[in-house]
Amino acid sequence: MPLGPWRKKNKSTKEHLVENEEVSGGHAGVGSLSKSTVNGAGLPPPPANQRPKLVFHTQLAHGSPTGRIEGFSNVKELYAKIAEAFNITPPEILFCTLNTHKIDMDKLLGGQIGLEDFIFAHIKGIRKEVEVYKSEEALGLTITDNGAGYAFIKRIKEGSVVDGVKVINVGDHVECINGRNIVGTRHYEVACMLKELPKDKSFTLKLVEPMKSFEMLEPRSKGAKPASENKIGTGRGTLRLRSKGPATVEEEPTEFEEKAIKKVDDLLESYMGIRDTELAATMVEVGRDKKNPDEFAMALDETLGDFAFPDEFVFDVWGAIGDAKQGRF
Repeated sequence: MPLGPWRKKNKSTKEHLVENEEVSGGHAGVGSLSKSTVNGAGLPPPPANQRPKLVFHTQLAHGSPTGRIEGFSNVKELYAKIAEAFNITPPEILFCTLNTHKIDMDKLLGGQIGLEDFIFAHIKGIRKEVEVYKSEEALGLTITDNGAGYAFIKRIKEGSVVDGVKVINVGDHVECINGRNIVGTRHYEVACMLKELPKDKSFTLKLVEPMKSFEMLEPRSKGAKPASENKIGTGRGTLRLRSKGPATVEEEPTEFEEKAIKKVDDLLESYMGIRDTELAATMVEVGRDKKNPDEFAMALDETLGDFAFPDEFVFDVWGAIGDAKQGRF
């Protein structure tokens, strides 16, 4: 199955804004949702005209009026709706956080949005060019992406090479590496490029940091904790965004799913230098009913054709899913 760890197979603005609405409650879901509207596992979504109308509230993270958005099925469509609401272009949006305007990687919008979550969009701010001397093999970076072509820094390891370069921060979008524009490159490819940079030589990064309000100007964060207990979403259901196919309304993840997704996300960081809860959730979903590692590996190939995972990683993921089923962590 694996081909090696890194190889890849071949209306107006005013209508959307609510000038005097406050954010403190974070109420984003509109209307009630009964269990009958939640899709069961493996069932196709209902026709568009029969789907529940879901309206979410949103703001620009550095400060703005409140907007209302609806009618999106994936991250790119979500960004387009936010851009329309605030009269900006979708490429200006770096990433979104849920229920906080801060650059909090534990609250990063991934593949699921709670039905009552409030969406904060972080847009492009200051551009900067940084020269880094790679004194160690590992730079100490964890990379993720926004699902729409922008890779950015999710975590900086304390005491690492990059931790010593104080102008590099969590949330910075990696735009160029040594003059090569990497916009549109997936996070695992960016992580590979950084890993393959030669030791004991300098390299140049062009970065774009998220725009900040004055109250957000504070010492940089090291990013998301690997073992975060933070839980996103207070509603009884979530909107699951998919890269392929329509979004679906699902029940909140079970305890098994949450533990398995967290463990698989940790394995993605350990093996590939990335964190991606949507990818981890997909892998858990694929492995839920598989009887052995070979069956799981074949299903991964069918579902995630863009990736070619190393054998050891696949076995570890299979083991993590099994451990979660047995309640061993």
